Amino acid sequence: MKKKIIFIISIFLLLFGYIFYLTIVNESIETISRFGSSGNEVKQIQQKLKEWGYYKGEVDGVYGSKTQSAVRAFQKANGLTVDGIAGEKTLSAIGISSSSSGSSGSSQSSSNSSDLNLLSRLVYGEARGEEYIGQVAVAAVVLNRVDSPNFPNTVAGVIYESGAFDVVSDGQINLSPDKTAKSAAQDALNRMGSNKWSIILL
Repeated sequence: MKKKIIFIISIFLLLFGYIFYLTIVNESIETISRFGSSGNEVKQIQQKLKEWGYYKGEVDGVYGSKTQSAVRAFQKANGLTVDGIAGEKTLSAIGISSSSSGSSGSSQSSSNSSDLNLLSRLVYGEARGEEYIGQVAVAAVVLNRVDSPNFPNTVAGVIYESGAFDVVSDGQINLSPDKTAKSAAQDALNRMGSNKWSIILL
């Protein structure tokens, strides 16, 4: 009888552990926008892809077939894995910080990091053979456009605007930037608060 009770308790603990594991896995899956998802992150995806001509539907925050097709088209055009799922790499390329980032403070930090990464990749793709000041100037062009009412108001929006930069169409935007490109992008971002982006010459 004692062995039977121990066996039942063991089975119960195993089942509890398995359910707990599935809960964690499901929570991690929910941090990625995919077919069937809904919410603010999906609205951001739709809005940005609509601005760039990938998405033709209504910005309703529902990840349906039109959104999935738009994400797939964006992924294909930018050298990403074409699976129709807005995972971390796709969200980063779009310029959206993942919903798993937590509080507004950490979300802002993640967004800044995403902008720096994307800007560094652009600088490396466009101007890795240029002198340092020329690389800073490339980053400043993007930031000036973000600040202008005539262009999208995000770094990703400016960079991925149709026909804006050759490195997007030829795939060089996906190359890993070197330290110089990262420093140039950071330097341009640092000037944002004081000198403004239009003043980049020393």
